Amino acid sequence: MRDTQLDVDVPVSSTERVAEELRTPTLISPPESKTPPTATHKRHQNGFEQTGHDRGSEPVDATALSRALEQFEQAGRQRERTPGASPSRKRQRVYGDRFIPNRSGQDLQASFTLLHDEGSPATPSRSARRTPHNELHFQRTEEANRTYSTLLRSEMFESSVPQSIPQNLSPTERTTFHDPTRSHTPPTRSSALPAPTLTPSTPHKNLFSYASPRHSYSGHPTPSRTPQSRHGQNLNARSEIYSLSPVKYSSQTMLLSPRKTPRAVAKVPYKVLDAPDLADDFYLNLVDWGSQNILGVGLGSCVYMWNSSSGRVTKLCELPDDTVTSVNWIQRGSHIAIGTHKGFVQIWDAHSQRRLRTMTGHTGRVGALAWNEHILTSGSRDRLIYHRDVRQPDQWLRKLVGHKQEVCGLKWNSDDGQLASGGNDNKLMVWEKLNSEPTFKWSEHIAAVKAISWSPHQRGLLASGGGTADRTIKFWNTLISPHGPSSASIAAAAAAAAASNTSSIPPSPSAPANLLSSLDTGSQVCNLAWSRNSNEIVSTHGYSQNQIIVWKYPSMQQVVSLTGHTYRVLYLAMSPDGQVIVTGAGDETLRFWNAFKKKERAGGLGGMDGWGVIR
Repeated sequence: MRDTQLDVDVPVSSTERVAEELRTPTLISPPESKTPPTATHKRHQNGFEQTGHDRGSEPVDATALSRALEQFEQAGRQRERTPGASPSRKRQRVYGDRFIPNRSGQDLQASFTLLHDEGSPATPSRSARRTPHNELHFQRTEEANRTYSTLLRSEMFESSVPQSIPQNLSPTERTTFHDPTRSHTPPTRSSALPAPTLTPSTPHKNLFSYASPRHSYSGHPTPSRTPQSRHGQNLNARSEIYSLSPVKYSSQTMLLSPRKTPRAVAKVPYKVLDAPDLADDFYLNLVDWGSQNILGVGLGSCVYMWNSSSGRVTKLCELPDDTVTSVNWIQRGSHIAIGTHKGFVQIWDAHSQRRLRTMTGHTGRVGALAWNEHILTSGSRDRLIYHRDVRQPDQWLRKLVGHKQEVCGLKWNSDDGQLASGGNDNKLMVWEKLNSEPTFKWSEHIAAVKAISWSPHQRGLLASGGGTADRTIKFWNTLISPHGPSSASIAAAAAAAAASNTSSIPPSPSAPANLLSSLDTGSQVCNLAWSRNSNEIVSTHGYSQNQIIVWKYPSMQQVVSLTGHTYRVLYLAMSPDGQVIVTGAGDETLRFWNAFKKKERAGGLGGMDGWGVIR
C-alpha cells in the first residue's frame, strides 16, 4: 500500500526526465566502433526505476520530445566532428598522381629572381606592367594587322580578291552585278535546279577536294600516286606537295622578308616659346624660318627674330598705327618681307635691321607673301596678286586677277617657275611664270584653300588642303597641259600616277586628270609642308582636333600625330636642315618638334668622297 502511495505521491513527469537526460549526455561510440550505445531506459535517477508500465501510463509532451531528439542528434554530430588530435590551422594537402602547379598567387619575378624589361632587379611598377600605348607600339600593331590581312587574302583568294556587292543595288541589279575579280563560272539552267524543300538533305558531292594545283584527280580527293610532270617526277623543291608549312611559298616569302622598323617620333616638343599677341586668324601667315636659321614672327604691330643657334630674340621693327599680317624670308635669308593690315609691303635688311623699301598697290590687308629670287609676290584681301621686281623702282610688275575673294595662300615652285595660289573662294590656281592668266583653275575644294606646298622630291607634284567644310588633302599633277598632253608630260604624269598609288580616296570620273588622290583628314587643314629629307608631308589642323600629323607619301599612312596646342594650329615653318618644325596657334605659343630624321648621304664612302680618284 505504501509502495502504491509512493508511486502515486511522487510522480516523475516527462519534462523532468528530459531535463535529467540532458544533464547526463549519451555516450556515442565512434563510427567504426562496434560498441552499442548505452540505452537510456537502463539508467536510474534518484533511486527510482522506471518500468514500462509506468512509462506507458504517463502522458508524453510531444514538443519536449521532438526538442530532445534534435538536441540528441546535434550532440552526436559534434562528437563525430571532434578530431582526436590537436587542431591545426594549415589546410590538409591532398596528394595525387599528377602535379598541376598553381601560380596564380605567386610572384615569379621575386621567387626566381627574374629581371623585368628594364633590367632592374627591383619589382616593376604598375605602369611598367601595363601594355604600352606609345606611338611606336601603335605603329607596330598597325603593321602586324596589315601583314595579317595581306596573308589572309593571299591564302584565300591568291591574286584576286572578290568585291562585295553594293548595297544600293536593286534585287534585279544584284543578279546581274558583274564582279571582274571573281572566277567566270557558267550559270546552270534554272530548269535543272530542283524545287527547294524544307527538309535538309545530305550533299551528294564532297565539299572539299584535296589535289595539286596543276593536276586534277576527279573523284579522288587523295591521289594514289605522287604527281609527275611531263618529263618525269616533280623535282621542284618549292612545290606545295613537299612543303611542311601550312602557308604557301609566296606567303612564306612575304613573312620572311625584312621589314623596316617604324621610326619613333617624340610626342613632346623640345622647346616652347611664348608668343603674346599671336593672332588667331586663319587667313594670315605670321611665322617663317629663313635659310640662315633665323625665325621671323609677327606679333601684333611688331616683328621679332629668334636665332636658333644662339637662342637670342631680337625685335626687328614696330609699325606705327598698323599691324603685321604676313612675313616671308627671301631664299638667301638676308632680307625679310612684311605685309601689313593697311596693304603695304615692306622689305627689311635682317642684318642691319633697317627698312629698305615700302611698296604699295593693295587696298586690303596683305595676308600672303612668296619669294622667287628677286620676284616678290603678294596676295591680299582685295582679291589681287601682284608680282614685284625688287630691283626695279616700279611698285609692281604684273597684276593677276582670278580669285573672287581674299587670297590666303601663295607658294612658288622655283624649279619649274610655277606659282600656286589659294583663296577664300575655294579655288586653287596655278600660274606659269609671270603670265597674267592661270594655267590651271581647280574648284574641287569646298572650303578656303590656304595650305599649299610643292614637293621637293617629284616635279610638278602639288599638295593642297581645304578648310573646315572640306578637311581634305589633295595631290595634283601640274605637268599635264590643259591644251593636250605632250609626250614628256605623259611620261611625267605616268610616273606621278605610279608614285601616288595611295590608300586614299581615288578621284571621281568627273574630276580633272590632274587630281591624283584625295584624303579626308577629319579636321580643318591649316598648313602643309613637305620634308626635305624624306618623302613625307606634315599637316597642321584646326577644328576640331588641333593636331599635327606627319604622313608617309604616297601611302598616306600616319607616321605620328602630335598634340599639345589648345587652339587651331594656324602657323607652320621648317628649319633649314629639314629636321625641326615650329608650329604656332591662337594659344600664343610656339612649339618646336623633332619631326623628321637627318638627310641620308648618297653613296657609302662617307668621308672618303673628298679624296677624289685613287690611282
